[in-house]
Amino acid sequence: MEEASSQGGPTTLFSPYKMGKFNLSHRVVLAPMTRCRALNGVPQPALAEYYSQRSTVGGFLISEGTIISDTGAGFPHVPGIYNDEQVEAWKKVVDAVHAKGAIIFCQLWHVGRSSHEVYQPRGGAPISSTNNPISKRWRILLPDGSHGPYPKPRALEIHEIPQVVEQYRQAALNAVRAGLLLTTLKSEERILF
Repeated sequence: MEEASSQGGPTTLFSPYKMGKFNLSHRVVLAPMTRCRALNGVPQPALAEYYSQRSTVGGFLISEGTIISDTGAGFPHVPGIYNDEQVEAWKKVVDAVHAKGAIIFCQLWHVGRSSHEVYQPRGGAPISSTNNPISKRWRILLPDGSHGPYPKPRALEIHEIPQVVEQYRQAALNAVRAGLLLTTLKSEERILF
């Protein structure tokens, strides 16, 4: 499968590529996919195994959405990166990927209004840029496996926005502590913004 490269010559999906300081063996990237292999936001050994199985020498993986704070969750069993226990667990994931010669980036995630009180600290309303709930035609997966309507979120006050920015900053620092090389931000119209 050939395509034109930015240098003007043909390239193939399986040809090496230099991405900044990273030398990739090929151009196949593992895209983020929610795997639900964490308990209380802590990546479990099954998550390390999952990423290791998909690692190749010179390969590039992007983690699933990784929650930046306890208010950022909205799906059962997704990993977080906002406390020390989570950082330590991510180190095992990173070690498993690096042992195969691949690199892994962390996708930072706050689900915003795509949450439910059951996922929020003290059962509070999910935070968002708006107090408008997600359309009733959409349902949220609850921890017991049932589906329910999205609740009305609480619009952030202007003075609260820097707190969310700080949560992203701290999560990025935690990702670096865990050995995740770079981060990406997951944001969608119906999520936080």
